Amino acid sequence: MNYILFDGPYRNNLLPFTYTRPVADIRVGILTIRQKWESYLEYTTTTVTEDYLTDKFPMVEMESNIMINASFLPNAEVIEFVKNIKHNQALFKDEDVIAFFAKEGEEVVGFSQFEAIEFEGDILKIENTWDIFSKNGEAIEEDFRLITKDRISQPIPSTINTINPEHIFIEEGALLNFATLNASSGPIYIGKNAEVMEGSIVRGPLALCNNAVLKLGTKIYGPTTIGPYSKVGGEVNNSVLFAYSNKGHDGFLGNSVLGEWCNLGADTNNSNLKNNYAEVRLWDYQTSGFAKTGLQFCGLMMGDHSKCGINTMFNTGTVVGVSANIFGSGFPRNFVPSFSWGGHKGFVTYKTNKAFEVAEVVMARRKEEFTDKDKAILEHIFEETKQYRRE
Repeated sequence: MNYILFDGPYRNNLLPFTYTRPVADIRVGILTIRQKWESYLEYTTTTVTEDYLTDKFPMVEMESNIMINASFLPNAEVIEFVKNIKHNQALFKDEDVIAFFAKEGEEVVGFSQFEAIEFEGDILKIENTWDIFSKNGEAIEEDFRLITKDRISQPIPSTINTINPEHIFIEEGALLNFATLNASSGPIYIGKNAEVMEGSIVRGPLALCNNAVLKLGTKIYGPTTIGPYSKVGGEVNNSVLFAYSNKGHDGFLGNSVLGEWCNLGADTNNSNLKNNYAEVRLWDYQTSGFAKTGLQFCGLMMGDHSKCGINTMFNTGTVVGVSANIFGSGFPRNFVPSFSWGGHKGFVTYKTNKAFEVAEVVMARRKEEFTDKDKAILEHIFEETKQYRRE
C-alpha cells in the first residue's frame, strides 16, 4: 500500500510556514508530521501540495493509495484504522477527512459515494499557526512514547540535577554537564549529538532535537521544541523552532514559532501578553486582516530565512513572513510581509538577489546547499506576497 500526505483545508491558516513546505513538514512535538506518520506506518510517504513546491516535495502515485490529511497527528489507535481502509472508504473526525483510499488516476472530488467511517478516538489536529505551540506539549508526550518505546536511555551524567529522571531520555552522542532537568511536568528528550551547556535549567516537556544546543545558562519552560541544529540561549517559554534556527543570546521568546534558518539577534524580546490582557489577534493571510485567536498568550510567528538585529522588540501577536530582515529601535508593526527590509520606521523590499546571497552563506555554514529548487520556491513567494508590501 502507498501512503500520500496531502495539505488539507488548513494550509492557508498555517502561513507563513506553509509558504516554504507542505503541511506534512511542519515540526510539532519532537518530529515533523511526516516523520510521525512514517514512523507509525513504517513506510516512506510522498506529498500532494502546491504546484510550486512539487519539485522539492514530489508525489509518487501507485495503483493503490491511501491519502492522509497532514493536519492530523497520528497515534497508535488511528493508525489501525488508516492501515485497513478499503477502496471507496473514508475515515473522518467530525467534518474533516483523516484518510481515504484512492486508485491510481482516480479523481476524488467529494465523498458522497464513499463509505464514511467515523473515528471516535482522540486525535490532535494542527489547523492554525498557534496550534503548533499550544498543542506542542501533547505532541511531545506522544512522540516521546513512540521514540522511546522498548529502548534504554543513555546514562544521565552524574553532574546533572534531575527531577523525575525516568521521564528523561538521552540519545547517543548527546553532551550534558552541570545542568538541571525537571521532567515533573512533562518528558525531556535530548536528541543525538545535542548539547546542554553548563548552568542550563529546563522544565519539561522539552524536545531538544538532534545536534541542537542549549547555550550556557539557558532557561527553558516547556512545552518547547528546539529543532535539529538549532541553538538557543536566554529564556524560552512554550515555543517551537523548526530546524537550523538560532536564538543564541539573552532575551525572551514565548508562545512563539520560528521556521527554518531564522536568527534572532542578541537581546531580542517578544511580548506574549497584551498590557490589557485582551485576546490576541494575528494577521490572517486569507482575509488580509487581523483575526482573533482565542488566546491570551501568543507571541511571534516567523517564517523561514527571516532575521532580526540586536535588541529587536516584537509586540504581542507579531507575524513575520519569509526572508524578512528587521532591525533598529522601537517595535516594528505586528505584520511584517515576506521580503521586507527595515524596522519601526518603515520597510523597503528586500530584493531576491540580496536575500539569496545571505541564504547561500548561512546554509553553507551548516554544510547545506541552497539549491535551485529553493531559489524557485522563494522567487514564487516573492511574487505571491507582493500584495502585502509597499513596493
